[in-house]
Amino acid sequence: MSVDILLGLQWGDEGKGKIVDVLTKKYDLIARFQGGPNAGHTLIFDGKKHVLHTIPSGIFHNKAINVIGNGVVIDPVIFKKELDNLATHGIDFKSKLFISRKAHVILPTHRMLDAASEASKGVEKIGSTLKGIGPAYMDKTGRNGFRIGDFELADWKIRYEKLKEKHLKMLEFYKVDVEFNLEEAEALFFEAVEKLKTIQFIDSEEFINNAILTGKSILAEGAQGSLLDVDFGTYPFVTSSNTTAAGACTGLGIAPNKIKEVLGIFKAYTTRVGSGPFPTELFDQVGADMGRIGNEFGATTGRPRRCGWLDLVALKYAVQINGVTQLIMMKSDVLSGFDTIKVCTSYVFKGNAIGHLPYNIESENVTPVYTEFEGWETDLTLLKDKKDFPPSLNNYIAYIENFVGVPIKIVSVGPDRNQTILM
Repeated sequence: MSVDILLGLQWGDEGKGKIVDVLTKKYDLIARFQGGPNAGHTLIFDGKKHVLHTIPSGIFHNKAINVIGNGVVIDPVIFKKELDNLATHGIDFKSKLFISRKAHVILPTHRMLDAASEASKGVEKIGSTLKGIGPAYMDKTGRNGFRIGDFELADWKIRYEKLKEKHLKMLEFYKVDVEFNLEEAEALFFEAVEKLKTIQFIDSEEFINNAILTGKSILAEGAQGSLLDVDFGTYPFVTSSNTTAAGACTGLGIAPNKIKEVLGIFKAYTTRVGSGPFPTELFDQVGADMGRIGNEFGATTGRPRRCGWLDLVALKYAVQINGVTQLIMMKSDVLSGFDTIKVCTSYVFKGNAIGHLPYNIESENVTPVYTEFEGWETDLTLLKDKKDFPPSLNNYIAYIENFVGVPIKIVSVGPDRNQTILM
């Protein structure tokens, strides 16, 4: 069998958790391939809301195996909270959750470094979630990292102390005060490590490739979004990992020729959390209404999301660099009631019309050019079949498909797993 990849095509928060949950019944194995607990994958079913930060979104299904790959960074304290929450819902995670030995660990001092680094930037801060993810990835690439497999070694606490001391010396460089109780954080960390060690550690690349050889169906689940990719996103306002399809190969240890479908998720409009350029951002009542109707608050940070019209230039770029084969449009119901709906179809970049995403999309360089559509009044949350879509929504879908050259296979019309229409 091959591997399908599901990833976000915007600045994250596209609704990946819901779609993984919806699609899990088709797969034997769900694997997270990058990112850390800055991810917030929200699932709503049976009238209950669940938010996952590290654990794959297939955990709520009885048969699916869930793997946290080597490309993920794990905070044991946040991970323990997720496990404790699953236990309250009677989820048997010990039999179907596995962690790669090669996944890196976020230490308490990584969080201190993250806070100090962000504070030192002042007005130029990048909007970090302050969860220690960036410093953990820096240790990984700097060949100093602490990995899950290290917990199986007799001297793991010595290794921990050595890296902690290095971090404390690094903090002196920033010359900023960070409010952080390290003693208290370490107590929670060591307690959480014991919980973490009750989960099965695996050589994940061998595990997943064996699953491929034995005919298992696999879905690789990404976190954040393509426009936050450390190489291809709006640098430096990006995350610290490769959020694109290529990241699934390095984050799970699978070869490119094992990838079949690439499922790209996008919202019917655009949002962004934190700092960074956003050409189609709205600062008027329309943008405020989008945020209110769409309940646009970060699942991890709680921060309000910036809202704007759908940027088809950026979407086509994301489709291109990921090799997307199928599109999934989320939150189409949020646009119900708007008289006019706009999409960005090109930019004026430094005075010239362009149709691609340039090196710099800061507002002083880029002006979006819009195409307008008639809106729809229909309450999409009540619909059960695509035949009931209003004509203006069908026109909107067809235009997007033609612009990016990829079919939309699923349209979400509400937050619940049942509010999902196959096209």
